[in-house]
Amino acid sequence: MSTCGFVGLCRACGCPDGGDESVDFACEVSLQALCPPLDTSPHIARDFVATVLRTLELDDTLVDDAILCTSELVTNACVHAKGDSTVLWLAVEEGRLRVVVYDGDENPPVMRELTTETWEQGGGRGLCLVDAVTEGRWGHGPDIPYGGHEHPHPEGKAVWFDLPVDPHPPVRLPAAP
Repeated sequence: MSTCGFVGLCRACGCPDGGDESVDFACEVSLQALCPPLDTSPHIARDFVATVLRTLELDDTLVDDAILCTSELVTNACVHAKGDSTVLWLAVEEGRLRVVVYDGDENPPVMRELTTETWEQGGGRGLCLVDAVTEGRWGHGPDIPYGGHEHPHPEGKAVWFDLPVDPHPPVRLPAAP
């Protein structure tokens, strides 16, 4: 575990463990969390994303949009994908927030057509919401983005979305407890 309290890669201005360095959006902030296939995982993923983005003092609308899209992707992974766990990867770069949800199922996500019947049945609206909120900036593939590079994985897929981020002055990340 890094000193900033997050699992996985955490870089802020070159500090390999995040620490209490100042975050400038010319630098990448990249964090990762493990989401086991449990009913509570979408909630935990939402809290994770909200905490990170609010700590970075990003716009409330951006935070709300990211929480909604993250929840939909993690829910899909927990409900539909096979495998022991899902990995949530979040990166904030100059001009962009990218969230990737990796699961162990090679089957691509399917965006269902919304009809009155499917709407009333419940479920099946998640990718339509992601598509609308991100204005089509989402996708999937067999690679796991990690540390700014794509790494092929023998089984599974990565489903991602991007949201635009307006740069603002640097903020301080809190020190680990």
